[in-house]
Amino acid sequence: MTILAMTGVTALVRATAFEMEQHGMTYPAQDIRDWLRNADITHISNEVPFAGDCPYPDPVQPDVRFCSGDDTIQLLEDIGTDVVELTGDHFQDWGTDAMFHTLEMYRERGWLYYGGGADLADARKALLIEQQPNRIAFVGCNAKGGSFAQASETTPGAAACDMDWMAGEIRRLRQEGYLVIATFQHHEYYTYEAQADQQRDFRQMAEAGAVIVSGSQAHQPQGMEFLNGSFIHYGLGNLFFDQYSLCMACRQGLIDHHVFYDGRYISTELLPIQFVDYARSRPMTFEEASELLQTLFLVSG
Repeated sequence: MTILAMTGVTALVRATAFEMEQHGMTYPAQDIRDWLRNADITHISNEVPFAGDCPYPDPVQPDVRFCSGDDTIQLLEDIGTDVVELTGDHFQDWGTDAMFHTLEMYRERGWLYYGGGADLADARKALLIEQQPNRIAFVGCNAKGGSFAQASETTPGAAACDMDWMAGEIRRLRQEGYLVIATFQHHEYYTYEAQADQQRDFRQMAEAGAVIVSGSQAHQPQGMEFLNGSFIHYGLGNLFFDQYSLCMACRQGLIDHHVFYDGRYISTELLPIQFVDYARSRPMTFEEASELLQTLFLVSG
């Protein structure tokens, strides 16, 4: 059996990073760390590069050009990070040197990454993990188009989505015996309901054979769907990001524990979290979890 912990948005910046400076680098995860550490594979979608010259965090920073100080990586170490998704919008925010520095920090810790990289070929490369008999592959891309941190043939960044190419990769990996996890940095909607463009793209990957299709972009939880034996989760909400005051739904999030057994995907456990400030969350109470899950199941049809 292999348990994969999938998570939503991580951005160790602004008020989140300020709270970490005040209370300690591992403060945001103190109530939920076991949910992340106890998985066999822990996935983190970290959107922001680390930089040695990153300024002290400003909790009311007006612009959205982000970096994280090198010491904030202690939080990702503490929660047992294994896999880092790099499809986020902000990977290029601090320039080329910061991106290469970030990739090197991941390599030094033995962390694997996908969905972004040193160039387009690196960013598109499927991440393969074998815990026999479970052979798992990760592929991901940024679906927003435009200038969102796109890697080129010679420069680092995120992999921009080519849906037909990605579906072809999923079919190839399935034929090779891998259980494929497809993830998106998609358009952000502050709704529990999945929107039409999300449904179109996520379903295409499920139809190609991905056993899990997961949205890494959402700042609040979104609905779910089963399709031909695949599980689609359109958005998990934030894991570590400072949107506490933006909306009530932004204070909610999910960690998904996907379970693989004997070469098959067999189940998913939804672990609901509730933010208590701009950095830290805790497990929801029974009443809070019941209300959130009923809402999500209702919008999931």
